[in-house]
Amino acid sequence: MALEKASLLGAVLVLLLAAQVLPSVSGCNGGFYERMINDLCLAKFKFDMGGLDRGLWCSWPDTTELYEGLTNCTYQVALRVDCFWPNQIVDRFFMQIHRLYFHDCALTGRLLHDPPISILAPFIAVPVLVTLLMTALVVWRSKRTEGVL
Repeated sequence: MALEKASLLGAVLVLLLAAQVLPSVSGCNGGFYERMINDLCLAKFKFDMGGLDRGLWCSWPDTTELYEGLTNCTYQVALRVDCFWPNQIVDRFFMQIHRLYFHDCALTGRLLHDPPISILAPFIAVPVLVTLLMTALVVWRSKRTEGVL
């Protein structure tokens, strides 16, 4: 009898806990949240990026404010529609953003360019000259056999 009351009490506690937790977990409507971030956040981000020259899309100083605004927008919408943030929807959303706008950018946030010839030439010429000089020195020393132990 006492065991049945204890298990009944345990079941009631589990149900009460579930009643408190489940509404907040299931309160997020993923489809609605995705539509909202696309309609509100993505639309503004597209407009802002459209006003920025394409050559500056990979310039972090020029895009950081827009990107932070987009991130903040997704967070604020998540709060309003009772969704956790970050979540899988936000992850997919930002992957889409990066595929559309930042796919040509280097990891450092700058486009990679060849260095100017004034920088590149010494890095090529010095090793070539040192190799030729060392080869000439070895050949010259091999012809002079006197004084070698």
